[in-house]
Amino acid sequence: MKHFIFILTFFSVLIFFASAQINPNKEAAFFSVDKHRQELINLSDSIWKYAETAFKEFKSSRILADYAEAKGFHVTKGVAEMPTAFIAEYGEGKPIIGILGEYDALPGLSQKAKAERESLQEGAAGHGCGHNLFGAGSIGAAIAVKELIAAGKIKGTVRFYGTPAEENGGGKIYMARAGLFNDLDVCLDWHPDYENKANMQSSQAMIDLYISFKGVSAHAASDPWNGRSALDGAELFTTGINFLREHVKPSVRMHYVYKDAGNVPNVIPDTATVWLWIRDSKRSGMADVEARVRDIAKGAALMAGVKENIKINTGDYELLINETGAKALQKNMEWLGPIIYTDEEIAFAKKMQQEAGIDSLGIKGEVKPLEQTKPDPDGGSTDVGDVSWIVPEITFLGTTAPYKSPWHSWEVTACSGMSIGHKGMLYAAKALATTMVDLFENENLRNEIIAEFNQRKDTQVWKAMIPDGPPPVNQ
Repeated sequence: MKHFIFILTFFSVLIFFASAQINPNKEAAFFSVDKHRQELINLSDSIWKYAETAFKEFKSSRILADYAEAKGFHVTKGVAEMPTAFIAEYGEGKPIIGILGEYDALPGLSQKAKAERESLQEGAAGHGCGHNLFGAGSIGAAIAVKELIAAGKIKGTVRFYGTPAEENGGGKIYMARAGLFNDLDVCLDWHPDYENKANMQSSQAMIDLYISFKGVSAHAASDPWNGRSALDGAELFTTGINFLREHVKPSVRMHYVYKDAGNVPNVIPDTATVWLWIRDSKRSGMADVEARVRDIAKGAALMAGVKENIKINTGDYELLINETGAKALQKNMEWLGPIIYTDEEIAFAKKMQQEAGIDSLGIKGEVKPLEQTKPDPDGGSTDVGDVSWIVPEITFLGTTAPYKSPWHSWEVTACSGMSIGHKGMLYAAKALATTMVDLFENENLRNEIIAEFNQRKDTQVWKAMIPDGPPPVNQ
């Protein structure tokens, strides 16, 4: 039955190409992805099994870099002082079109590729955000374009960025600080999702802070008056944060955990640390809240008689939308049509939804119409936002999990290791590759995308929200 469906789909594609006005370079890109289909699936499945977390993606980055090198790319490893970051490039001269690839997993989300909750390795990491698909799909698109350049069909340079630590650390921010995106004309990326669409929604700006307090230790029973509790400072600080919630805009998010709060009850803690994330729709709004938070930390320290210190770990800019680029991507998605699922895949999706306790809505493979940009994004932050303030960024969202699946979950891990995820990955590779063909061939399109980028950015200058010094690769 599966072989019959594949043959039927193949002949449907041939009939479609024969009956439509087709750009031959897009047709070649489409079939390039199909030609490398099994190799891309194998890449993705290997990274899914490795499930390496931020800055530790040694095997995952190596397998992608080695594959790119085997396909004729010039590969530079260890860029921006990160052992798991690399650039794979082919061609020469302008235009230079970039494409991003991620491959880091999330702690604690190990899961077998099945519709019931069952860890592959108890307590281990898993690809609950589908980044194993992200890296493999993007390299598939880059290879399709590379083959066109090698054949003399298009001119310019294609550049794949292997970007570590999106989930925690912001690898792209360190790459951006090193100037690695500065000479691009346009950049593309994609992300696993439960719908197919050209992204028109921004992300939240975010700042990641450690707020540490330093006090004086003492015996909690015999001479507590000699102590100055750092934990008191931390608790007063979080109390202040929770009072602040009444006085921030609905778009603001603040969430924290205690990293250090003492060791035993009968010793007054001389150190305590709160790990806090602040988010808002725009960086300016986030900065206003950050200023209030810094004042709260000072006040908490004064009340507890301790010293405070605030350290920036990382920070993401909001994503700068490019409607011109999204419209070009949308046309190629409509040209490709929907993702078609088998009865087995639909049953898998519905069973998973039942297991997760959500509505059994199946899986949505159709192409969604282009949306209007909301004033405030739904939530979530990404270091792709930083790239989007340096070079025009076009983002595709591709169905790799059942409709309305909770993200960063075992359900996404499961689908990322089986055919539902594979189909979304291959579709992403085709959508991005065909859009890159447009960018290489159409100078007017590139100029319009760049003009919109400059208009939206206006006079704002990107500056990395990370500490001085090398990336925290040994954290």
